[in-house]
Amino acid sequence: MEHLKTYNSKKHQATNVIIEGPVPSSTLENYIFHHDLTSFRPASKQFQALLDIAGLPDGRIIIARTEDTIIGYVTYLYPDPLERWSTFQMENLIELGAIEVIPEYRGSGIASSLLKLSMMDPFMENYIIISTEYYWHWDLKGTNLSIWEYRKVMEKMMASGGLLPAPTDDPEIISHPANCLMVRIGSHVTEDAIQQFETLRFLKRHQIRSFREGL
Repeated sequence: MEHLKTYNSKKHQATNVIIEGPVPSSTLENYIFHHDLTSFRPASKQFQALLDIAGLPDGRIIIARTEDTIIGYVTYLYPDPLERWSTFQMENLIELGAIEVIPEYRGSGIASSLLKLSMMDPFMENYIIISTEYYWHWDLKGTNLSIWEYRKVMEKMMASGGLLPAPTDDPEIISHPANCLMVRIGSHVTEDAIQQFETLRFLKRHQIRSFREGL
């Protein structure tokens, strides 16, 4: 599958922040990665991870920046080979791997703008996009929100990009009621791919059924 990427950009009116992407690694290298982007790992290591993703055929990096400083980003790429979601190696299934905005700009709509701009690329309609949300990754301390308050904010933000909660029997997700799978199915995704994804969402159920039918 050829992964076509169409660049878009816009100015976030409330903050004058530039939202743009997908951005190639050659462009990312020209920017400063803000030191407060540490939700997943130290800033320097996270910046290197973004550079690596941007260099992948399936990788997409959308950034928010003030002149030459990246203050937020969202990543898209194929699920990790060790994850459940790579089981069928679906070429049209990609994962929203991370979204982050520095504390100073949280609550201003930057994250929602990153998602909205992501979907401006018409090729995104060829993908099933997933995001696995686990409460232990949420910045509950920094936001002073409860788990359920954060979940509500997260759902609203994801909905701005068309991602909605979807049921699954994935053990990690069902290990806590606040965890969830978020899904967006593009308008050009085939019915066969949707059915395969349904099997993937309830993989344990299908494995049990296949086992029983084989007895």
